[in-house]
Amino acid sequence: MSNRLPAVTVVGSINLDLIATAERLPTAGETIGGAVLSEQPGGKGANQAAAAARLGGSARMVGAVGSDAQGQRMLDALASAGVDTSDVAVLPDTTGTALIVVDRDGENQIVVCPGANSSLSLEGVEFGPDETVLCQLEVGLPVVLEAARRSAGYFVLNAAPAMDLPAELLERCDLVIVNESEYALIPALAQAKLVAVTYGKDGSAMFEHGRKVAEAPSASVTVANTVGAGDAFCAALVLSLRQGLDYTHALAVANAVGADAVGHPSSQPDLAQLGHYVERTAVTDGAR
Repeated sequence: MSNRLPAVTVVGSINLDLIATAERLPTAGETIGGAVLSEQPGGKGANQAAAAARLGGSARMVGAVGSDAQGQRMLDALASAGVDTSDVAVLPDTTGTALIVVDRDGENQIVVCPGANSSLSLEGVEFGPDETVLCQLEVGLPVVLEAARRSAGYFVLNAAPAMDLPAELLERCDLVIVNESEYALIPALAQAKLVAVTYGKDGSAMFEHGRKVAEAPSASVTVANTVGAGDAFCAALVLSLRQGLDYTHALAVANAVGADAVGHPSSQPDLAQLGHYVERTAVTDGAR
């Protein structure tokens, strides 16, 4: 296993998260009082880039923010996490915003207003052959497809939010990462070369062409916020696999990182270096 973590370039969304924490989630047409409002940096892309950097990887963000105070705040947050933001465009638009309601168990409902994310362009962006490129679907399929075509190295797609994926994109993916419901919503994933599926408290598993080849249990944790947990999992899994860990150990590491993220109220939580999680999970490596 190499000691040097790989360079990860994340192409994706950057949002301001407006979070209302309530006792429970409202039903249709219902108003719930007594919630607590907070705002913090978010967006699947930014969350994954921040997690990769905090885990010790060399992380670069390709995205777009608005030319408003929120956009500058998102840039500052990424930079403070250690992310290279030189390829984040500042556009004459509003910064993307996610309206999130979280209940006392950490479950959430999210509405995303994409803002500048909708105008993301890869013009002038270069991808090196040694770079791992990590995308999600919050910036739209055309941008993700272009990134897949232009990336010469290891290409990873976090297929969220779930949508039909063109065959060209699936064939280009070295790894697809989804949660249980997304896996069910995208039947074509059963044919993909490598898919990691998360099952919340039931851990995660790896599938090759629809056949389960590895799994790892989750760590028990007190839930504070589930919003950034999947993103932390994605970053950790990519770094672990690219560092040479086998599937079972890489899943265990990513589960441990995701568990730490769930226990933290922020969508871009502080995390230990990847090596800490590798050592912490080594005891169970190969046990399942």
